[in-house]
Amino acid sequence: MHSLMMLVALGIACGFRLSVPPLAQKSWQRSLFFFLFPPLILLMTSLAILYMGYHGKMLGLKADWLSYVFAIVFLSFAGFKLIQLFYQAWIAQQEVRKHPQTLVGNQFAHLIDTEFPYSAQIGFWNSELLMTQGIIKLLDAKHLDAVLAHEKAHYNYRDTFWFFWLEWLRSFTAWLPNTKLLWQELLFLREIRADQMAAQSVDSLILAESLLIVAEQVNRVSPFDFSHQICVAFHQSDQSRLLERVNLILDEPASTSFQLSWYNRAILLGSLMPFFTLPFHA
Repeated sequence: MHSLMMLVALGIACGFRLSVPPLAQKSWQRSLFFFLFPPLILLMTSLAILYMGYHGKMLGLKADWLSYVFAIVFLSFAGFKLIQLFYQAWIAQQEVRKHPQTLVGNQFAHLIDTEFPYSAQIGFWNSELLMTQGIIKLLDAKHLDAVLAHEKAHYNYRDTFWFFWLEWLRSFTAWLPNTKLLWQELLFLREIRADQMAAQSVDSLILAESLLIVAEQVNRVSPFDFSHQICVAFHQSDQSRLLERVNLILDEPASTSFQLSWYNRAILLGSLMPFFTLPFHA
């Protein structure tokens, strides 16, 4: 019976991912929902099977050890990835704190002495700003203020914290259909959301110019690699969406909500359904 539960959960997870609607129109609700639900239903089913064990019966059918072993392996792998990500994030944060912190504009930032133009939020809930000498030298005061406003938006949304957990879900379910597609979409929408908040305090044209200036300079200097799960950088490496992002900055603010709708939240709660089967196990 437990094997049937696992197969049903796997079928639901793959079915949801295969039914992802076209991504032609940006939708935070759609992308986040289809990204979250499949890993959650697999996690909850595995936890329910682990709790029930491989003894006893459910609805007259004997529990089996195969699904129990699969649940242990799946949860162990998920736990290993979580520990690995935490360790990597902790190491990265310690490396950042080795660099001096100084006031840049109206924000404190850890400065790295490199010509590569780079700016990012590093950390978990209370992230810290990381900047390079390259980006400070590259931009004048008004363009630097635009970058700082963008980084402040990431801080206000706690993007480093929330995307750490999304990265964890991605790390052990990368084999599910459309994982890469949805992940790239969420990263892009994260930047759009920060751009929209930044545009409320700085001129949109200045913000767009800042992005283009940094992107152009990136191709001229030696690369600087600090991509990490707790890192939210101003300039992402995806050049194919640079123009799209600039156009969205210059357009009128989008009316798309960045909150999950009530029915999406209700369906996400449906991932707890495997626990409703516990009373039927004896």
